[in-house]
Amino acid sequence: MAESEIKLEDFFTRVLSVIGKTTETEVAELLKKTKKTVAVAESLTGGLISSKLTSQPGSTEFFVGGLISYTNRIKVMELGVPASLIAKESPVSKDVAVAMAEGIRKRYRTDIGLSATGVAGPTSTTPPKPIGLTYIALASDQGTSFKELHLTGTRGEIREKAAAAALGLLWLHLGGEEVLHKI
Repeated sequence: MAESEIKLEDFFTRVLSVIGKTTETEVAELLKKTKKTVAVAESLTGGLISSKLTSQPGSTEFFVGGLISYTNRIKVMELGVPASLIAKESPVSKDVAVAMAEGIRKRYRTDIGLSATGVAGPTSTTPPKPIGLTYIALASDQGTSFKELHLTGTRGEIREKAAAAALGLLWLHLGGEEVLHKI
């Protein structure tokens, strides 16, 4: 699959500006409407993305499953992320986020794989990675896209923002921007 980076200004303009306005309900409705299935590989969000998606009635129509790949061992064993990639790039990198999204999509045989990895703080165990550095990625038959974020706040706030950004990326992929223009 080809990778494509989402331009920073496009991402912030189109996604982060609607965080708080885009709800899990809207994402769920788009998943149902498009008849797409999704699986999630989460590290720093620790299940928040999966929780937000499964909080919606009828989520069995689109949510296949999620995996909390908090340790490198799980990223390698369960998602197929090459250990050499983690050693070279660290677990907090765009390449690992991409491999996680592609790995969960392949493993769970879904239309979409979504991933999040990063440093939530209050300390960083992966120097020189700063607290708040987050990568989200989405894999589909159209390729794989990713976004690097520099989030601020408490550990909980960073995790919530990362989950919201991942849902925003999914929302955009599903055509949510078209819905926004109709409002």
